[in-house]
Amino acid sequence: MILNDISPCGLDCVNCEMHVDNNRTDVWEIMAKALGKTVEEMKCKGCREQNGCTVHDACATLECVQKKGLNFCSDCDEFPCTMLQPARDMADRLPHNFKVYNLCRIKRVGAEAFLKEAPGIRERYFKGKMTVGLGPVLD
Repeated sequence: MILNDISPCGLDCVNCEMHVDNNRTDVWEIMAKALGKTVEEMKCKGCREQNGCTVHDACATLECVQKKGLNFCSDCDEFPCTMLQPARDMADRLPHNFKVYNLCRIKRVGAEAFLKEAPGIRERYFKGKMTVGLGPVLD
């Protein structure tokens, strides 16, 4: 199901290194050691399917969307709220700063089309060089 591939906050779970389908044992081992968990506990199926992320214990954003009966934060009358506000803290390691962009794309093109775009969005985020007026550009 497409909804299980995208978190309610707009992260493309299916493209995350923690996702079980990506077979990133190297990443799972590093994260398991850092968090005091087993490698098996690090294999994420997506927050919708397992009611949260393997990296942290609870997610207020997921709980909020579930409580309101929505598919995505962008379906909410209060979008965007402070739970989606970006921060520079850990932006080099966590893709959370592009959630609002992703949610806007989902709202504009739909979840299925977004999933086709998501690998490119993720690549520009992590590997692109920010160019004023153009956004992240790949070399």
